[in-house]
Parts: sequence; structure tokens; C-alpha cells
Amino acid sequence: MDAQKPQISADNVQEIYDETVHWHVNLGDETIHAKRMPGRFRKLKWFSASLWLIFFIGPYLRWGGQQAILFDIPDRQFHLFAITVHPQDVWMLSLVLILMAMILFGVTAIAGRVFCGYFCFQTIWTDVFTLIEEKIEGPPAQRRKLEKAPLSLVKARKKLLKHSLWLAIAVLTGMTFAAYFTDAFQLWRDVFTLNAHIIAYIVLLMFTLGTYFLAGYLREQVCFWLCPYARIQGVMYDKDTLLPTYDVERGEPRGKLKADNKELGDCIDCRMCVAVCPTGVDIRNGQQEGCITCGLCIDACDSIMDKVGRNKGLIRYASLREMAGEVVKSPLKRPRVLVYAAIMLFAFGGILYGLTNIAPIDWHILHQRQPLYTVMSDGSVQNRYTFKILNKTEQAMQVRISTAGVEGLEVSGIDELMTLKADKLVPFNVDVRARPAQLPHEHTPITFVLKDINHPDRVFTRESVIIRPPR
Repeated sequence: MDAQKPQISADNVQEIYDETVHWHVNLGDETIHAKRMPGRFRKLKWFSASLWLIFFIGPYLRWGGQQAILFDIPDRQFHLFAITVHPQDVWMLSLVLILMAMILFGVTAIAGRVFCGYFCFQTIWTDVFTLIEEKIEGPPAQRRKLEKAPLSLVKARKKLLKHSLWLAIAVLTGMTFAAYFTDAFQLWRDVFTLNAHIIAYIVLLMFTLGTYFLAGYLREQVCFWLCPYARIQGVMYDKDTLLPTYDVERGEPRGKLKADNKELGDCIDCRMCVAVCPTGVDIRNGQQEGCITCGLCIDACDSIMDKVGRNKGLIRYASLREMAGEVVKSPLKRPRVLVYAAIMLFAFGGILYGLTNIAPIDWHILHQRQPLYTVMSDGSVQNRYTFKILNKTEQAMQVRISTAGVEGLEVSGIDELMTLKADKLVPFNVDVRARPAQLPHEHTPITFVLKDINHPDRVFTRESVIIRPPR
């Protein structure tokens, strides 16, 4: 009888995984030249990378005769198409940050570091830089050979072309980032005519050099040593997290392909999974810090399994619970995933409400504290208030301000009809005078009412008090 492959029980799968984690981390003493292979996860990476075209297109979009997306720091405004967000609406920024954090946490809990593998700008830019390197210098074996070769005219020409293209992409990245903070077309004119502000040149230089060195030289070292998100996400896995996983029970013991050896597993030790990994990880040694869950090792292994006539899935997205033969939990039955989802819905709802209900004005009324009131010579009591009104629209606004809550008040400092300039903060003082008999309490509530003359539906109120001396 032919010898059968030894079986591995579900009870000792965890022990086997623990024993296989003897992985090696590249400390930067060698350059990783990952092999490129076609496959579904490679296509997915290119699709996600194409989404970054929005970054390059964004500053050049126009809306209503101006830049559609603009962080106008000098005027303290953020323009997003027809929406203008002012510092007074900064609470929405907090919700945006919460939403992004919860998306990161939720996705990581379900499918690991897919953000790192598919959407991180460091990953995408590095992928593009290495693609250029491959097109100019050849596949990994040729690139390694070229690195060791002495300087020659051919080597110099290839290196010059490669680095020129890298720098061009880096400059474009820096210019695009800077363009979000000023008029994009004017920025290009000012930079190349040497009329740009010194800050623009500093930002351009920082992003150009940062992109060039991070994507061209440091590459995976950024993921290993510089990126804080890698550390955060790395501790958020649990037994239900889907990760690129090597099926130990099916693959071991590994060995070269031999038709007459029934004791070997399906892994033929071709190391193709290592060759395609952008961070140099050997996924067969267990889940590792360097794994960015991009799935390229799955493409590589599946292609080899096709060639040798074995089933795909030796390396696949799977959870530790699945590898242990346990029942896999649905994300809808995982409490922390539900908590993340609830917080995401709350944050998204708040942002949506804020964007669709941004008030056209923002105003504050401060009661003067020194003195709280002034007793006039005729016995009346006068209170002073400081008004600060911001017209957040792009047109001048005519308004009328009145009081309510107390009858017969005398108000000075407010014109019968006021004009609020567009995008301008108007501060002024208002005096309110009343007879003591009109004020039943030492602190009598009073309401200030602001009405937009051209838009009768725009009525805004602010509550305050009018103070008199004790009787």
C-alpha cells in the first residue's frame, strides 16, 4: 500500500503556525526586486491605484468659475464644489477623522491590512516606480545583475532615464499637493516664472524629495519602520480576520515536484510566492509584520498550481479559525465590527447633515462683563453686547436685527438695514437700554433676531440676558 501523507489535526494547527513563525525581516541591506505576475489581485491593485488619478485631477476641476476643491488657508475656507466650509464648521472635520479611523479599523478587523496593500499612497507610488524600473532595467534577475555591474554607458543611460522619470512623477506629486492650497493654474505659472511664494517652493521641494526617496529608495522599509498605521493595524487581527494564509495541512511537508512521492504536500517549494512579494515575505512561515495583505502571493501560487495540475487555494484569503477547522463567523456576528459600523454611520450621518445644513451666517453675541450694566442719569439701565457676524455666502447680504422677549427696549448701534459683505466677519457693539420696571428679574432673558431681507425664510435667533441692579 502506498504511504499516505501524514494528516494534521485541527487541534494542532495553531501550534504548527506558531512554530513556523521564524520569518526574516529585510533591514535594508538588500533591495527587493519583486517579480510581476498577472492575476486577479494584481488587477485589483491596478484598479485601486487608478483611483489615485482623482488626486492628480482634483485641483484642476472648476465649479462656478473657481477652483472646485481648494483649501484656502489665508481666507480660512475650504471649497468643495458648491459647498464652502469655514472654521466655525470645524466639528465636521472631527467627524471626518472619526469616519476615516473607523473605516480603517473596521476593514482591518475583517480583511487585514488591505489599505496598505491596495490604497496606501506609499504602496501605489512604489508600485509605479518599480514598474518604471522594470520597463527600463528588465525583470528582477537583470536588475540585480545591473546593480552589480561596473558603470558603463548602457548602465548610466538606463539609470539616468529611470531617475528622470522618478523625479518627474515626484515633481508632479508635489505640484498637485500644493495646488490644493492655491489656484492650480496660477501656481504652475508662478513656479516656472520664479514668482511663487517661498512657501510654495518649500512644499514642492519637500514633497518632491519625499516622494522620490520614499517610493524610489526606502520602499518597503517605510512600511516596516516609519509607518505608524502598520503597527496599529498589526495588532487588530483576531481569529476571524481574513488574511493571505498558507494552508499548512495541505502544503506540508513541502518538496520538489515528484510524481512518485506521495508523502509530500502540494507545496513544491518553488518560492514563487516569495518572488512576487513587494516586502520580501515568505507567507509559508506564517503571518508576518511585513505582510501588507496584497494577495500577490495568491496569484503566484494559483498560477503554479494550475501548471502542476493541482487545486488552487494553497495560499488563499482565510482566517485562523478556518484553518483550525472551526465555524467561521460572519462579520455581522462580530461585536467590534458592529461597533465600528455604528460609529461610521453616526459620523457619516453627522457629516452629511452638516454639509446639507451649513447656515449662511455664523454669529455670536457676547454680553459685556465690565461693567455688567450701567445706570444712566434718567434711571434707565443700559447693557452692552459685542456682535460678531460672519456672512458665509459669496454675495453681500442685507439684514435687519431686532430684539424680542422684552417690550419697549431702546437699541443703539444697529442700523435699520445692515449690509454684511460676502465672506467677511463684522464685529460691532450694541447698546440696549430699558427702564427697571420693564425688567422683572435681575437677569431677564432677551432674544436677538436677525432676518435676511432678500430671503424671508432665513431667520436666525440668539439668546442672551439683560441685567439690572437688585431692587
